[in-house]
Amino acid sequence: MIVAFSVAPEGTGRADGSVHDAVAAAVKIVRESGLPNHTSSMFTEIEGEWDEVFDVIKRATQAVEPYGSRVSLVIKADIRPGYTGEITGKLERLEAAMDEL
Repeated sequence: MIVAFSVAPEGTGRADGSVHDAVAAAVKIVRESGLPNHTSSMFTEIEGEWDEVFDVIKRATQAVEPYGSRVSLVIKADIRPGYTGEITGKLERLEAAMDEL
């Protein structure tokens, strides 16, 4: 499965509204997990089995908790049993399709 998630604190009390330090703490957990992952400006994607992926998401969410009075978590999952390497495979197929246009 591939899971795209976004986690950020709310109620930080920061005048500029920035959450980069909290997000960095979460992304560090993801990268240290050893699971295939990719972070963009809005989401982090992680690929693996249910239990391992959601364990990482839980720990990343907990890493954000100290930065605000509450935490916002958004999750979207692509569950495709029997497939691995899709975090890059999907993009490779997209690029190949674009080349054919």
